[in-house]
Amino acid sequence: MSSVVATTAVRGRFLDIQNTVAQAREIHDQVRYVEDGLLISQNGKIQWFGSWQEGQQHLPVGVEVQHYLEQLIVPGFIDTHIHFPQTEMVGAYGEQLLEWLNTYTFPTELQFSDKAYADQIAQFFVQELLKNGTTTALVFCTVHTESVDALFEAAGQHQMRLIAGKVMMDRHAPEDLCDTPDSAYADSKALIEKWHGKGRNLYAITPRFAPTSTPEQLAKAGQLKAEYPDVYVHTHLSENKNEIAWVKDLFPEQQGYLDVYHHFGLTGSHSVFAHCVHLEDAEWDCMHQTDSAIAFCPTSNLFLGSGLFPLNKTWEKQVKVGLGTDIGAGTSFNQLQTLNEAYKV
Repeated sequence: MSSVVATTAVRGRFLDIQNTVAQAREIHDQVRYVEDGLLISQNGKIQWFGSWQEGQQHLPVGVEVQHYLEQLIVPGFIDTHIHFPQTEMVGAYGEQLLEWLNTYTFPTELQFSDKAYADQIAQFFVQELLKNGTTTALVFCTVHTESVDALFEAAGQHQMRLIAGKVMMDRHAPEDLCDTPDSAYADSKALIEKWHGKGRNLYAITPRFAPTSTPEQLAKAGQLKAEYPDVYVHTHLSENKNEIAWVKDLFPEQQGYLDVYHHFGLTGSHSVFAHCVHLEDAEWDCMHQTDSAIAFCPTSNLFLGSGLFPLNKTWEKQVKVGLGTDIGAGTSFNQLQTLNEAYKV
């Protein structure tokens, strides 16, 4: 049985960055601009890209070329940290982090035990990402497995690449938003088996942040990471000074905030830590040594008054960094707007 191959051809002005850069001064060398280019794809995968002059010979017979000569065509944006359950609370009055969580975030997230509600928000969330040019995102869900199912189902309708996971949280939160070490492990394991690597979906082990997980739960998160080494880890780190002090009170036996995660086996090349506004030197070194990554979230760092992220330090210490909108503490789905705020910082 022959399969139908859907071929598209787009002509226009193309701009992309060809490689990840370790230093700011390297960016210029990696920018590629094609004034009059052609991109040919089959079934959603790029088959050929280059200049229009050279590309015409590669056009399959009968394929209609779409012309966007007045537009600038760029790859889809990658959002390295965003909360889909917080879509409805963007711009909630700017308390600082811990007060903001208790006042706005937790009450909002309680609604996601209802699958129909989770489906509704997931559909809207995915459309907002696409509308703003974001085609890949690393996403927080809620503690409810229903929220993960809703998000992956919505993303699958568009063949989006989403990396997401169920929040693990067994203390310092409303009772109805808490799981246990064992239930968090069992639910996460079942979701990994159900979704990770299925289509374009990838899973992230997702402890909310160290204060809302007991040592027993973080040990279970580390156990999952050891059992499924190709899944991601996604959590928060050193966003707010009161949060950092709280972590030191809760985990006095560890050397600092990042050491809590490192102790439980949660650092590594697939680990992304959001914010990292106030890292200490030893933590920067650990980030580099473990090949862990940072999600820089300028709009939420400013909105919640968390502080100014030291971007130059990431290049100095050779730590991977990406950009996150952090909806809903962040104030825009648009990565260009987020870049605008990052530039100001």
